[in-house]
Amino acid sequence: MQNNVELLIIGGGPAGLAAGQYGARAGLKTLVVEQAAIGGQALTIDALENYPAYGHERSGADFAEDMRVQALDFGVEFLFESVRSLGRRDGLFEAVFEGGDRIAAQAIVLATGAGRRRLGIPGEEAFMGRGVSFCASCDGPFFKNKKIFVVGGGDAACDEARILARLSEDVTILVRGVEFKAQKALVRRVLSDGRIRTRFSTRVVEIRGAEKVASLVLEEGQGRSEEAADAVFVLAGLVPAAALVSGAGAELRVKLDAAGFVVTDQRMESSVEGLFVAGDVRSTSFRQVVIACGEGAVAAHSAGEYVRGRAQ
Repeated sequence: MQNNVELLIIGGGPAGLAAGQYGARAGLKTLVVEQAAIGGQALTIDALENYPAYGHERSGADFAEDMRVQALDFGVEFLFESVRSLGRRDGLFEAVFEGGDRIAAQAIVLATGAGRRRLGIPGEEAFMGRGVSFCASCDGPFFKNKKIFVVGGGDAACDEARILARLSEDVTILVRGVEFKAQKALVRRVLSDGRIRTRFSTRVVEIRGAEKVASLVLEEGQGRSEEAADAVFVLAGLVPAAALVSGAGAELRVKLDAAGFVVTDQRMESSVEGLFVAGDVRSTSFRQVVIACGEGAVAAHSAGEYVRGRAQ
């Protein structure tokens, strides 16, 4: 067992980083655990132009780095590890890591975010990493000057399409509905970019190829067509990363909404006392970086009150 902490934050995206700052500033011994890269979904944002007083075309990666440095300055500790399970022992939360190490905490902020929703169509799994991708900033450079399709109509699809348009002048967004769901400012930028085309009421039903993606089967109205493609970036929504508190083997089970996101009260506390939730994994109608940061701050503040209450 490692040394105990007062506040354990699982997830190093904007919500987790904000929670870390506020936890440490409140005098709590605070640890942020991240299994991949600090920044989470923010790393895929090309230009974070709508964060108050930030903007100036700075990227989500820059923003995440600023938050990381700020958190370190406040005394937050970081651990790059994957949490295998969460439980409770002797009145404390216990996190078990993939390597077998354990750590105890008085309170937890779950900020695990959400992953990309799969289309669940033939060819999607077979061509993963060979033309099928979920991250433009990660894989876009492999398809410079190629024929690229983006699937989705929300903020993420618009952001990723703009990144890809810097690499190719043949980018097409396929929107299942009759209009975008993204913020109007993002939509205007996409529609005014001559390198990006948009097709509404269009659904991908199959991805074909041999060694790599070669074509997409598209359904538009009552008809189907097959079109050549080099890459397809799937940005069709989010799936909450809530397995630690909802999976078949989860010891701590929280209340979820119909889509699998964690339900909390206004203090960001879940149905499990002392377990707070912030960011994309939380049930909410509006997911933005600024919202995630606010939720992280509230979650850490509430966690601090919970920890102090235990000491009385």
